[in-house]
Amino acid sequence: MLKKPLNIFLLAIAGIILTIYISGYNYLFRGVRLTYLRGESSSTIDDGTYFPSHTISKGNSKPWPADLNYNKKSLSPELEKHLKETESVSFLFIQHGKLLQERYWDGYKKNTASNFFSMAKTVTVLLLGKAIDDGRIMNVNQKFSDFYPDFAAKEFGNNLTLRNLATMEAGLDWKENYKNPFSPNAAAYYGFSLADVVFQKNLKQIPGEKFEYQSGATQLLGFAVGRAVGMPLASYASAKLWKPLRMEQNAEWSTDETGIEKTFCCIQSNARDFAKLGSLLLHRGKVDGIPLINETFVDQMLTPTENSNGIYGMGVWTNYDAKIHHYYLRGLHGQYVIVVPEYDMIIVRLGNKEGKTRDSKNRPGEVEFYINEALKLTN
Repeated sequence: MLKKPLNIFLLAIAGIILTIYISGYNYLFRGVRLTYLRGESSSTIDDGTYFPSHTISKGNSKPWPADLNYNKKSLSPELEKHLKETESVSFLFIQHGKLLQERYWDGYKKNTASNFFSMAKTVTVLLLGKAIDDGRIMNVNQKFSDFYPDFAAKEFGNNLTLRNLATMEAGLDWKENYKNPFSPNAAAYYGFSLADVVFQKNLKQIPGEKFEYQSGATQLLGFAVGRAVGMPLASYASAKLWKPLRMEQNAEWSTDETGIEKTFCCIQSNARDFAKLGSLLLHRGKVDGIPLINETFVDQMLTPTENSNGIYGMGVWTNYDAKIHHYYLRGLHGQYVIVVPEYDMIIVRLGNKEGKTRDSKNRPGEVEFYINEALKLTN
């Protein structure tokens, strides 16, 4: 009696699976395995080990020196409460080039790798700057179709520049959504071919006319830089950033199944090394006084565009409306590298949840909170 209903049920399941594969949503199986079957509802800061990756190799390390008052002051009750509620795993505070505070939770240590998420967008833009310095790319206004000629056949495709991609003014038909499993973000994160996701997208308007934060824009930028330098971007990042910055640990850059780096996200590294990227920006492209990236290019990164209403430059979020001017790298779930030039200060916060408060321009309110709390800990 039960055999026939069971067969019908199994056929229905097989039909659903077949439909998912035919429709191009086969990445959903990986997504379910890496989220719901692990007791999670979305991507996590420690899921990088489940994806293929390329190593960003370090050279000779130079650890951050500790300040004389390293960890001598206690965090305020308000900061402790916020860090606990947001399930933070690290909080690091550097001033005048020295570690003043360094705290870890939930088993994390100074060398524990964590997912960078969208802070990798800043790395991709920095590599664009290096490719220009190296003569591999003419300038930020070079057309994307110079690297991928077929893209010119798309409507508005011949108008798209590398600057448009770096400033989030690409005009892509891409809706940024981190919760919808059928969104392009999910397809890029859990999928098997980044090219199949981003190159099938069209442009819905003339590039350069509107700011719209889109992970697909940075992924296209990564494709262009990768083709220009003629090597995996992880290798280029090793030679041009990780080794000159004398990072403490190797990093891992997640790739799709074809070996293309996910330039919109997904570098796995530690809080100390993330802080060195902030230091590079703070010193306008210099490392120990020696130019690493053209200062003019770094200034462009830190200058908010008019179309963004003053909140985004090239791969960097900005807040020059605040009493204390600052800019920051930002990743999903509240990953931050915050730079405060006025106080020669860098703050790194990594964790599992982002605070809910927003300012009048929809920027995360906790960034200013971290700055104010860090100032309480200064000498």
